[in-house]
Amino acid sequence: MQQAKKLFVNGRIFTANPEQPYASAMLIQNGKIEWIGDEASLDAALLSPETNIEKTDLQDRRVLPGLIDAHMHPVYLASAAKQIACTPPALYSIEEMIGQIREKREAQGPGVWIEGWGYDEGKLKEGRTPTRHDLDRATTDAPVSMMRTCAHIYTVNSLALKLAGIDRSTADPAGGAIGRDADGEPNGILYETARELLFKALPEKKLAETAASLADLSRTLLSQGITGVTEMFARTGPTDYYDLYTAASQAGFRQRAALYYIWDDLKTAPPFAPERRDHSQPIFVGGVKTLADGSVSGRTAWVNPPFLANDQSGGETSDGMATITPDELRAAGAYAKTHDLQLLTHAMGERAIDMIVDTFYKQENAPKLRIEHAAMPTPKALEQSAEMGVAYVNQPVFLFAEIESYLNNLGHKRTKNTYPVRSVLDAGIQLAFSSDAPATSWADPSNPFVGIQAAVTRTSYDGTDHGQQHRVDPATAVSLYTREASKVVGFPGVGQLATGYAADFILLDRDIMEVAPETIGKTQVLETYMSGERVYNATEE
Repeated sequence: MQQAKKLFVNGRIFTANPEQPYASAMLIQNGKIEWIGDEASLDAALLSPETNIEKTDLQDRRVLPGLIDAHMHPVYLASAAKQIACTPPALYSIEEMIGQIREKREAQGPGVWIEGWGYDEGKLKEGRTPTRHDLDRATTDAPVSMMRTCAHIYTVNSLALKLAGIDRSTADPAGGAIGRDADGEPNGILYETARELLFKALPEKKLAETAASLADLSRTLLSQGITGVTEMFARTGPTDYYDLYTAASQAGFRQRAALYYIWDDLKTAPPFAPERRDHSQPIFVGGVKTLADGSVSGRTAWVNPPFLANDQSGGETSDGMATITPDELRAAGAYAKTHDLQLLTHAMGERAIDMIVDTFYKQENAPKLRIEHAAMPTPKALEQSAEMGVAYVNQPVFLFAEIESYLNNLGHKRTKNTYPVRSVLDAGIQLAFSSDAPATSWADPSNPFVGIQAAVTRTSYDGTDHGQQHRVDPATAVSLYTREASKVVGFPGVGQLATGYAADFILLDRDIMEVAPETIGKTQVLETYMSGERVYNATEE
């Protein structure tokens, strides 16, 4: 049975459709856009007397397509809501971190894991990474795990090290490192793949509990205008994330979701059934995730030239680290190609990006390739990426929120050419924006308007200029968070407001195309619609 047609009028609609960027009205039926344009040009035949019409006045508000976050970690983000937030304004020092851990220990009792997220040594009063010695001052009878803002480095206390089976005789895993004191004892800092030793020790959360957390998160994301998400760290076990997201959907999770599974899990898992790879479904498996290096802010990205020596590094410099070999990358690519999946590779440093491009350049039967973050591509990598049809996914919020670490590790000149958005677009590379939430040092990490402001201003939260030559206008920034994100992820029929597309759109409290750029981050979403149905209304929350 056909639903009543819904007519929305008197809006400042940015469509993200290059052939018709702006409109004032749209007609929706059965969740899809039947017509869009200026109200005066609406064909009367579409509004015949026998047609049931529901008319809504948009009140001259700015309307955008539903936003799509092309790289984030919803399960981590949902869990973070119940953990200690180690970002300003929640805390500014290791001492404050210790105090909050003590409070958590008193509330929970002994033996219960205490977790936190988001610390950035560049923002901490002490100017250094916390160690097990710091966390042991908070508690020795409860295991503690604190995730750095980049999510590539964790600090744990002595009890957590013991539960993870890490001692002075534990060898560094391939692609990772266990931080050590001068006497060789682990100092509690776990880099890159050494995290996996910790993950195996963490208590398994029940499916229903995590599904409920995702459903709660869904409401937050809708309030930010986000209608499509990606899960960038999907696992096959102990709970398969496809089953987890299916349960979350049944519990109230509304976003369209693409899942990207960690390569190590897929080596021994059976192939995904075709229906799980069906992009027309609200939840689908999108690809294979690999990591070629670490983070710029954590000094584990594989870079050339090296990171600067500074007080935080003990006066030492380094090239970072590679976390995968070309052979392993080719194996993951072959799997992705065989099973019609994307291959995603996290890469920030010049050497990591070059290695990925070199591995697949001119290779027959290369997979559909995405480079996540792509912080410092070389001119050669840009040229060859464009030739190969590689997609890049950037996070403008990184330089906005983590400027201290970038300046400390790279210096001003190099920082201004990091995430070179204009160079990427000028090279003809497909680009999408995202948040990587919660893996950034910002109290509201998934807020897309902070990222849009950062892309438009190329100015950090503290006013630091981080590269005016790579600014984009608001319409471009929104398009990279909508139309281009949908193309990169592979969400069909969304990402722009055009005839035949799903009616996913949002109403804003200000016109981000017209307001002062430095105020875009304060934007509030008034209403969010998916398939023509209002799923969020700020006045009812």
